Amino acid sequence: MGFELDRFDGDVDPDLKCALCHKVLEDPLTTPCGHVFCAGCVLPWVVQEGSCPARCRGRLSAKELNHVLPLKRLILKLDIKCAYAARGCGRVVKLQQLPEHLERCDFAPARCRHAGCGQVLLRRDVEAHMRDACDARPVGHCQEGCGLPLTHGEQRAGGHCCARALRAHNSALQARLSALHKALKKEALRAGKREKSLVAQLAAAQLELQMTALRYQKKFTEYSARLDSLSRCVAAPPGGKGEETKSLTLILHRDSGSLGFNIIGGRPCVDNQDGSSSEGIFVSKIVDSGPAAKDGGLQIHDRIIELYKLIVQRCAGKD
Repeated sequence: MGFELDRFDGDVDPDLKCALCHKVLEDPLTTPCGHVFCAGCVLPWVVQEGSCPARCRGRLSAKELNHVLPLKRLILKLDIKCAYAARGCGRVVKLQQLPEHLERCDFAPARCRHAGCGQVLLRRDVEAHMRDACDARPVGHCQEGCGLPLTHGEQRAGGHCCARALRAHNSALQARLSALHKALKKEALRAGKREKSLVAQLAAAQLELQMTALRYQKKFTEYSARLDSLSRCVAAPPGGKGEETKSLTLILHRDSGSLGFNIIGGRPCVDNQDGSSSEGIFVSKIVDSGPAAKDGGLQIHDRIIELYKLIVQRCAGKD
């Protein structure tokens, strides 16, 4: 709902008024057809009627409404009277400063905090009332046996009925205990829902972690098998002990700039005990249907000796 026109200092531009409540716009929203309303006015209308409140009556849903930030900033700069002007406050502030002023306005209504009073006063007068004028302010404790606090009004009347006071005190404690039980049940329900949500999230995270671990384990097994096979081939160099090898000269024709294979190579930390070295460049992958995959072409684990002529060294058992 909008702001009352008589609260503003001076005349208000008609373009700043809501077309529904005819007050100054509060949190303005615009429709696709160009009409502007207060958010508190137009949203209930659209939810119930499903149309624009203006004469056009165009079909409309809440998600089609948009905030008008430039217009809102303009309205927030207007001068407005305090909401407690009728209670005596004469302050005029910018609309954007109004909430801050109301929080500390001396003329705001405030209730006496003494139990049994409930009188509503100006905020600036509450402390003096509680200290000097409130009949419910405590002045000591009953000396007749109940030991309950004695108020100023009871002292002035010559005391209180201890039995009645004890019953009232017991009723107040029972009411407080009931309120605490309700609050405890509400918190337990909220905690239970939160726990179920966290357990579900944890289960989903554990499942995702297990699936990820399985994928990486599968990749690790594949790479380990390839490395083991490559190591066995590399461990038997030409002229050394182990599996026999042979040298082949291959001619590959490039296909779209690629020979259709990947290589891997390097030098190990320690050479073989027989003095031979297992360093070299080896074929690690062959692209399907590529030049290297044709009959009589390269095979995985082939050792490349000379690249210009593509002379490779192959274990004899690989034919």
